[in-house]
Amino acid sequence: MKFTRILFLLVLPFYFFSCKPQQKLPNYLENITDSTGKGDVKMPDLRIQKNDLLSIQISSLSTRPELSDAIYNQAAPAGGGGTSGASTSGYLVDLDGNIEHHRLGTIHAEGLKKQELAAEIKRRLTEPVELLKDPTVIIRFLNYRVTVIGEVGSPGVVPVPNERLTVLQAIALAGDITQYGRKNTVRVIRENNGKRETGIIDLSSDSLFYSPYYNLMQNDIVLVEPGKVKAKTAEEQRVAQKISFALTLATVALSLGNIFTRN
Repeated sequence: MKFTRILFLLVLPFYFFSCKPQQKLPNYLENITDSTGKGDVKMPDLRIQKNDLLSIQISSLSTRPELSDAIYNQAAPAGGGGTSGASTSGYLVDLDGNIEHHRLGTIHAEGLKKQELAAEIKRRLTEPVELLKDPTVIIRFLNYRVTVIGEVGSPGVVPVPNERLTVLQAIALAGDITQYGRKNTVRVIRENNGKRETGIIDLSSDSLFYSPYYNLMQNDIVLVEPGKVKAKTAEEQRVAQKISFALTLATVALSLGNIFTRN
């Protein structure tokens, strides 16, 4: 009986340590009222990057067969163009930042906006010789995607069909932030003009909508870090395992002691 009391006194402090109240985690947009979120909606200013896959559709008002726009929308001949040329899935921006158009040749695309690349293609179609009459060029990203990792329900790559995705939408598509994730220090890793940059945004703050990282860009990486609660929970689990192991050893020792005492 005396041994049992001593064991209870040893275990009791560990119990109270593990039952310490957990710190309240911030919620989404908890600092926003019915007016603080009002403001102009800004669309992301996407620029073309290496390894982007582009859809380029060209049309014109010409009805003459020799000035048809159809030949400018054909895929590259089989075996031609390489990995950076035209294909049925689009034009890939190569490591030099160029695309290889099957009729117009090499065009530098990296760093340009879609409308800037479209303007360059239109210029080549009309100068110095008018290849097409009043051409229209429509460009879209075919591989727009972001990656969400860390403390979310389903980390992974998120495809974006409409070329616009906010950080809140990306997190929702990734299964939301878990109970252990930090909403106030979400990191966005971005490649911009050949350089890698990292931004930190607070999903609980009214400044979220004004962050340059609120609207995501292609190939962004969203990282949700674990908070102190997860570290504390992991430590409590380790303590609980140690206590359980200690109790097991103590129970075995007590049983063996009783057996030898009886003998």
